[in-house]
Amino acid sequence: MKERRIYTILGLFLLITFIYFTYLSPSSTSQSSPSSLKFPFPWMQPKMSFVSVNATRFVDRSAGAPLYFNGWNSYWLLSAGAHSSVSEMLRRGKRMGMTVCRTWAFSDGGPTPLQISPGRFDEQMFQELDYVIYEARRNGVRLILSLVNNLNQFGGKAQYVLWAQQAGEKNLINSTDSFFSHPSIKQYYKDYLKTIVTRRNSYSGVKYHDEPAIFAWELMNEPRCVSNSSAPFLQAWIAEMSHYIKTLDKKHLVTVGLEGFYGPKMINRSDINPGNWASSLCSNFIQNSAIQTIDFASVHAYPDSWIPNASLEEKVRYLSNWVDSHINDSQKILNKPVLFSEVGSHASSYENSMYERDLMLKTVYDKIFESAKKLGAGSGALIWQLTVEKMQRFGDDFSLIARDFPSTYNLIKNQSCRLELLFRNETGMRRRDEWCVMS
Repeated sequence: MKERRIYTILGLFLLITFIYFTYLSPSSTSQSSPSSLKFPFPWMQPKMSFVSVNATRFVDRSAGAPLYFNGWNSYWLLSAGAHSSVSEMLRRGKRMGMTVCRTWAFSDGGPTPLQISPGRFDEQMFQELDYVIYEARRNGVRLILSLVNNLNQFGGKAQYVLWAQQAGEKNLINSTDSFFSHPSIKQYYKDYLKTIVTRRNSYSGVKYHDEPAIFAWELMNEPRCVSNSSAPFLQAWIAEMSHYIKTLDKKHLVTVGLEGFYGPKMINRSDINPGNWASSLCSNFIQNSAIQTIDFASVHAYPDSWIPNASLEEKVRYLSNWVDSHINDSQKILNKPVLFSEVGSHASSYENSMYERDLMLKTVYDKIFESAKKLGAGSGALIWQLTVEKMQRFGDDFSLIARDFPSTYNLIKNQSCRLELLFRNETGMRRRDEWCVMS
């Protein structure tokens, strides 16, 4: 009787394993929709280690090896409405050797909300996020999950302020800066954090705070204030919210989501900002990133938008100084890694646009590679942004389908390859993966 029970359990295990690798594994050529099948067993998920920080370096928590990343942004994965497009984007990223993808884990209010109102969620949309995380792990990709927008797209902080107004909350200042200071709005956001961090994935059965495919939590995409007088509130908000996440989740890293601008008191950095306007937005790269519960610094880079009238030579020179300054400050002052989590250049159709985009991307890539060779603080760059066919509605002036631009595609792949080869001994890599062929 005991043997029969063992054989029954073994048979069920083999059946589940067969179904998983036949219909659900990334290598499967089946056209079956993964969304129609769920096997929420944590022990069936591919092995993946968490990422930690050791001074100015990211490290593999299991192996202790240094990690330097090449990655990309696809903010739209949650809202894609098609699992096939999510899967295809993650597969293409993997084929280019990229290992980190930054995406939105929010959609506040609006026509397709994840958060309908404070504390109320659309379960179907939550399952879309479940799928993004589940599929990322199956492709060996880690996710930076951004938790709210500074901008109004997908709701953002303005939606939180509107909810507070509709609830009749008092003492709201006449701007969205209330998001950072009003007790009720801060509680709305904390409730959201708790719901996200403690959720159990309906596809994998893994709770988000136990999911190694999540690289980090990002507090906000590009935090800014209307008035510089709100800077102390932003600083306090970063400290409070990053600490709160740490009480819920001991395994994941936390970052702010900064653009990297230096504040008005940073007189010796004023020439690094793209203009005087950049110091009036309330954020301060060094002060905001120095908070103890912030594990690594984040920086964005958009020369085409920030200094639109400059020549190509001036943009490249500016970008080079911008990257150098933030790597040096992260190395010498913050003693933390820095990730250039958005690097964008106009993807327009005029004659030299592809050359200009590649030149600026290569400028950042070369700086990261030089940092990696010295085990420095410059730890990776994420291009903004990649899409796939049928997802162009999520595009902007910087979006591209990578394989439609061979020079950019090869540039991305080569960066991935040379970073991996640099640490092949530490990571135990025995051979070059098939994608890793230097062009």
